[in-house]
Amino acid sequence: MWLSWLNGLLICAGLIVAIGAQNAFVLQQSLRRQHAWMVAGVCALCDWLLVGLGVLGLGVLIAQQDALMEAARWAGAAFLAWQAWLAFRRVLAGQALAAGGGRVQSWQAALAATLAVTLLNPQVYLETVVLLGAIGAVQPSPLGFFIGAAMASFGWFFGLAAAAGWLAPRLANPRVWRAIDLAIGIILAWVAWRLASGAMMP
Repeated sequence: MWLSWLNGLLICAGLIVAIGAQNAFVLQQSLRRQHAWMVAGVCALCDWLLVGLGVLGLGVLIAQQDALMEAARWAGAAFLAWQAWLAFRRVLAGQALAAGGGRVQSWQAALAATLAVTLLNPQVYLETVVLLGAIGAVQPSPLGFFIGAAMASFGWFFGLAAAAGWLAPRLANPRVWRAIDLAIGIILAWVAWRLASGAMMP
C-alpha cells in the first residue's frame, strides 16, 4: 500500500504543480483574499472526486464522450479568455490587484467561477479521471494510490492559498501587483488558446 500511496502522491503532484489556469485562479483569489480557502477546498475536492471516479474505472467511459468533451473545451476556452481579458483590462486601466482590495466578490460568485475554471477544462478529466484513474486502477493498492493523490492535491492547493496570504502584505508596490495580474492574464489566455485550438486534446 505504501508504494501505491507514494506513486499517487508523486504522480498527482507532478501533474498539478505546473502553473495552469486553475493554479493561476487560486493564486489570484488568494492574493486578493477573496474566499481563498473555499476556492482551494473546492479545487482539491474536485480533484479528489475525479481521481476517485477514474480509479473506479469510469475514465474510459468519460474519454469516449466526444460531444461532452467538445462542449467543455469551447465553454472552458470562452470562460478563460473572459477571465484573461478582465486581468488585462485591470493592467491597462492601472487598476492594480490589491491584497484584500477591489470589488468584494460574493462566495457564490467565487464558487461558480472556481467550478467553471476547474470543470470546464477537458484536460482536467484527461489528467485526473483518465490518466490518474488508469494508473491507480492497476496499482497493488488502488486505495493507497487514491489517498496519495488526494493528499498531493489538498496539500498543493491549500499550500498555494497559505503562501499567497503570506506574500500579499509584502507585495506593497502597485507595479508588482500589475505584473502579477499580467502574468495571470497571459497564463489564462495561453490555456484558452490551447483549448480552442485543440492542442490540449488527445
